[in-house]
Amino acid sequence: MSILVYIRNVGGKIKKQSLELTSYAKAMSEKLDLPVVGLVIGEIDEAELQALGKYGMNKILVAGNAQYNKRVNRVYTRIAEQAVIESNAAYILFPDNNQGKAIAPRLSVRLKAGFVPQVMNLPESYDPFIVSKRAFTGKALASVQVKTERKIMTPMLNSFGLREAPVEISIELFSPQIEEPTSRLEIINKQTNTDGINLADADIVVSGGRGLKAAENFAMLEELAQSIDAATACSRPVADDGWRPADEHVGQTGKIIAPNIYIAIGISGAIQHVAGVSGSKCIVAINSDAEAPIFEVADYGLVGDAFKIVPELTTLFRQFMKDK
Repeated sequence: MSILVYIRNVGGKIKKQSLELTSYAKAMSEKLDLPVVGLVIGEIDEAELQALGKYGMNKILVAGNAQYNKRVNRVYTRIAEQAVIESNAAYILFPDNNQGKAIAPRLSVRLKAGFVPQVMNLPESYDPFIVSKRAFTGKALASVQVKTERKIMTPMLNSFGLREAPVEISIELFSPQIEEPTSRLEIINKQTNTDGINLADADIVVSGGRGLKAAENFAMLEELAQSIDAATACSRPVADDGWRPADEHVGQTGKIIAPNIYIAIGISGAIQHVAGVSGSKCIVAINSDAEAPIFEVADYGLVGDAFKIVPELTTLFRQFMKDK
């Protein structure tokens, strides 16, 4: 048996979340005495794969056919299914992102395996298998017992962290027997914002809401983010009004993130927004309304005019980074 980790391939690069998944799997393997096996789909440089050994990956299966560079989730699900059989995996880990959410449930049905999304910690016990997950939009944790032979989980970003445990990694080509189905959806064009830091990989996120009053005022938010190497984000009304790109929208109906520090500026803190950021290690709120709901979940709060506070913070952070 083994623990299989789905390694997300983004344009031939491996992102932080896959390294964290590998660390999570390695911690499980130390309790279960099982090897950690990875699955990568699409073309990728071997140097990227070698980095996984630093975090405890024993072997990686590479389905490197160029035809898989164009992601089709139904095809990826069948590749993952054959990888599970090939590696005799009893535990399968996917990232808790759009790709994981698309593939893991499909695979669960095909394998008749128990599926636990939004996992927050290592399993509480392995016999019986019990693990905790987010519940009630992040307001509580639920302990879930999985009784199926195979178990699929999607641990949340930053729920475990990166832990080095170097081992020698072996890389094997994997050639699944897949008859690619005709996709019902054809992607004609794809636009990706390559500026700044990716939200999913960011340790610090600076986010703005309607309290910033106009799209042009987000320039000061960007300056603050640049001063501390942070990603930028926004609330749903801001994205809906076209003030910021849609891919910056965080919340229950947008991206769910869990950075080390989340700075909410001019965001009231509606339950839908808080649901998407409640996994953050530390939440800092800046708002002129002392009664704003965001202060109920914030670890630190500043009540005042963001147009005065933010530039002052940017100046202080720049000076700190310069003196560092």
